[in-house]
Amino acid sequence: MRIYTLLILGLLVVSCNKDSKLEEEIAKIEADFVVERFDKAYMEAQPKDLPQLKEAYPFLFSKHVPDSVWVDRINDTLQHELLVEVNKAYPDFKETKNDLQGLFQHLKYYDKTFSLPRIITLTNDVDYRNKTIVTDSLVLIALDNYLGDEHRFYQNIPRYLAANMKQDQILPDVTEEYAQKYTFQKERKTLLDEMIYFGKLLCFKDKMIPFATDAEKIGYTEEQLKWAEANESAIWSYFIEKELLYSTDSKLPGRFIADAPFSKFYLELDNESPGRLGQYIGWQIVRAYVERTGEDVMKVLQKKPEDIFRISKFKPKK
Repeated sequence: MRIYTLLILGLLVVSCNKDSKLEEEIAKIEADFVVERFDKAYMEAQPKDLPQLKEAYPFLFSKHVPDSVWVDRINDTLQHELLVEVNKAYPDFKETKNDLQGLFQHLKYYDKTFSLPRIITLTNDVDYRNKTIVTDSLVLIALDNYLGDEHRFYQNIPRYLAANMKQDQILPDVTEEYAQKYTFQKERKTLLDEMIYFGKLLCFKDKMIPFATDAEKIGYTEEQLKWAEANESAIWSYFIEKELLYSTDSKLPGRFIADAPFSKFYLELDNESPGRLGQYIGWQIVRAYVERTGEDVMKVLQKKPEDIFRISKFKPKK
């Protein structure tokens, strides 16, 4: 028993040393960029400045919207109040910029074709369904969606959504946008398919933002994460006993995958549980696959969900 314990400890030390050396190598990768504060420029703009703004950011101004609308927004007191609150919360962007730099360094390491995008902060009238937008050349971050979960602008937004409208969710949100771009999965019919798909996105975060906490990656509080970890075996048993993994019941994603105040087992414990527990279990399955195979994360993102599940030999924590 003592020899077995020493062997496990030795393997952990080797693994930690390997990870440490990898992170040191990644930290040397050049990933310098400038954050363009369109929100500040718009707050300080006068109607006469509109042509210059349109020239610098043509993709933010629809050709179908007349200039008079943009001028009205510049002069609108509610818009100004929104911009003032954003500027108050983000007088600079240093902390998040450092986080994004870490993300880009990891992206450049794992994808040799990756090139740095333009990073632009703006507002979008608190459209919390589109907090960040990522393209091949742009990252748009709507800062009015990250003013803090208790902000007065969010009073009419469901609490389980407002809970993640804070600064430490900018990095996970941007990373998830990239994860979706890199992930291919044709099959998304069963609950297991959905679980594996979101498990891939979260495993992508493991590799690209290892400096973020697991709670930040999945958008849980530390207490919610601890609940999921403590009840992992019971959740898995429920899925197996109810034969849910291969079910195509259209209600299942709403119960266990989608944003929600809690997961819906239709049991007394529902109100204690966090939402999206299907995502959490899918994450553990994909992690088990990566640990067993050692496969590059970019290849894992392309794998069929059934292959990942079968090879992972997933067993929940007791």
